[in-house]
Amino acid sequence: MGLLSSLLGNASTVDKEAVASELQQILAAGEEVDVAFKLIRDLIVFTDKRLLLVDKQGLTGKKIEYHSIPFKSISHFSIETAGHFDLDAELKIWISGAQTPAIAKQFKKDKSIYDIQKILVAVCT
Repeated sequence: MGLLSSLLGNASTVDKEAVASELQQILAAGEEVDVAFKLIRDLIVFTDKRLLLVDKQGLTGKKIEYHSIPFKSISHFSIETAGHFDLDAELKIWISGAQTPAIAKQFKKDKSIYDIQKILVAVCT
């Protein structure tokens, strides 16, 4: 079921040491990965300093965008859970001063959206 869930877009928790190793060039000195979620090829990474979104692009995934958001810059966020007919859940994050969400990520129906919301509540309050 892991491969099927991955293809369908379900986020799953990833080993934080493996993610830290993969992101060693991006992480600041002393910065530690607290938890990471994998969404197909992309990553949502919570460190002790920021939220890091890793967007692997193209067919090979060699082109990568790293979107870094300091926790103090997150003004608010929302989750929209999946329904009976709408199978996607959605996370939206607003950055200070922005009127529209800076980040919008789609999730399939699973509990990962709730896990991410709990982490955002803990780091943003």
